[in-house]
Amino acid sequence: MRVGRAMTHSDQRPPRDSDPLLLRAAGGEAGALAEILAAHRTRLQRMVEARLDRRLRARVAASDVLQDVSLEVAERLPAFIEARPMPLFLWLRLLTAQRLGKLRRTHFGSQRRDVRRETPEAEEFLASSSDRLARHLAAHGPTPSSVAAQREQARRLEIALEQLDSSDREIISLRNFEQLTNVEVARELGIETSAASKRYLRALKRLRELIGKPDDASDRRG
Repeated sequence: MRVGRAMTHSDQRPPRDSDPLLLRAAGGEAGALAEILAAHRTRLQRMVEARLDRRLRARVAASDVLQDVSLEVAERLPAFIEARPMPLFLWLRLLTAQRLGKLRRTHFGSQRRDVRRETPEAEEFLASSSDRLARHLAAHGPTPSSVAAQREQARRLEIALEQLDSSDREIISLRNFEQLTNVEVARELGIETSAASKRYLRALKRLRELIGKPDDASDRRG
């Protein structure tokens, strides 16, 4: 089973949002805001699918979360343009993460102490994404000979992912499932890009070891 570098949509970046487009959106032009959000929707939706608390999935759709985020973006975009504290996508991702946190507090606020004792917030994010990440990795590896073979690959990957340290599982999810670039991962984690690349390669190596596959030098790409 080959676990390679993050690919697919991360190799086809959405167009950079121009200042005029941002200014038009900040000025209340609905079409400009829709264009900005559409360019980033796929990756934001992947984030929500990976990190939405598993207990909420039957009640809350990813599209509902993103709709709430879009309303907040419309309200806060002028302040963002003035301050420019981070790249636009990472700001959108931050707002999305905050929305997910608010949903958890709204639905589980009265149980907060018990929930955190059972599963810390960060660990719940990662536990929620392990099954989806495993299916994604299995589907984007070499094509299995049958559906049963792909399911077996996903099962083995999920077991291996659950054995990884949370930091290793997080960076694999950021690169492979959420499809952030190495630069974006570095900004998200607050580390240098070289450190992010090394951490990702170490996590992949550990994952290969756990699934019983020797490290493949051909996959060593930053």
